[in-house]
Amino acid sequence: MEHVTSRVGYYHAEPCQVPQLQRKSPETGTPHWWPKMENATRMHLIEFVPIFQQRVWGGRQLAEKLGRALPGNEPIGESWEIVDRPEAQSVCSRTGKTLRELLETDGNAIMGPGHDPERPFPILVKWLDCRDRLSLQVHPPATVAKRLGGEPKTECWYLADTTPNAALIVGLRRGVTRQQFEQAIEEETLEPLLHRFPVQPGESILLESGRLHAIDAGNLILEIQQNSDTTYRVYDWGRKGLDGKPRQLHVEQSLQSIDFTDFEPAITPASEAPGEITLAECAEFRIRRFNLAAGQQIPADRTQAMIFSVVRGEMYSGDAGARYRSGTNLLAPRAWTGFIEALTDSTVLVTDRFG
Repeated sequence: MEHVTSRVGYYHAEPCQVPQLQRKSPETGTPHWWPKMENATRMHLIEFVPIFQQRVWGGRQLAEKLGRALPGNEPIGESWEIVDRPEAQSVCSRTGKTLRELLETDGNAIMGPGHDPERPFPILVKWLDCRDRLSLQVHPPATVAKRLGGEPKTECWYLADTTPNAALIVGLRRGVTRQQFEQAIEEETLEPLLHRFPVQPGESILLESGRLHAIDAGNLILEIQQNSDTTYRVYDWGRKGLDGKPRQLHVEQSLQSIDFTDFEPAITPASEAPGEITLAECAEFRIRRFNLAAGQQIPADRTQAMIFSVVRGEMYSGDAGARYRSGTNLLAPRAWTGFIEALTDSTVLVTDRFG
């Protein structure tokens, strides 16, 4: 993906009368009917400033593949695109307001009637640039997390770009027992027990809490996850951290969290066939992939908030008059009344059912 500077989306809320009228896309001439909403709050798509995170396993592919302006020359492993946590807050690219501020002042318009303004936004969206292999890790299931003082974390990975030898490690080889696993940790011979498989762009996989996993070198991944930052490292391949010291492991917590019946899970294959497919559906969220031809729109759902992640091509938002290139992540509030249309053949992931 070449570097292209795109116009940013913006946040705007105001009381308004929205009549039912027909508008046309300036790019394609396609007519669009906008609904009549009496005394509604009109909102546009919200785009946030990315938060870059230095990681020992990171690289510079966020600049080369997504056109991001990265700081310094450090290895950047993560770009936090949408986050509402005490230690990290997404900032609206136009207004400078944080996601927390927006939820406190316009939570009902963003999430729907009756939204608790103190409730954190339930989804965290990241780009991951995995130049080197990540640690072998697990996130605790809800019941275990409560006991250990952590947070559960279910996530989905979408592989946007891969090198020829890229792979993932997810789950255990069939028949591996907990006893064998614990012995392999002590002997540092874990790798033969792990389910490692090659990957290619466009594939995806859901990792529910308790699923053992590691991302191998050579992957550029969009991670859509439950709002959590609890990770237990099982093994770190003998690597040292950015400070030159071995990174902390959490073997006891990991052993309590791992699902030892999770053998050789399957990945969802890549496809550019037109239409919609569900990539992930769980208690925490749903993710659908839309492969669109130029001029096609994503069907609007006015009953809930959504997240649009452009992973291929270029999209256009008629209400904001903005273009969004591959790599963009947008929050569509429940009160959003616009449309989003493909300018070229495009792929967009739509995350919803997280309210």
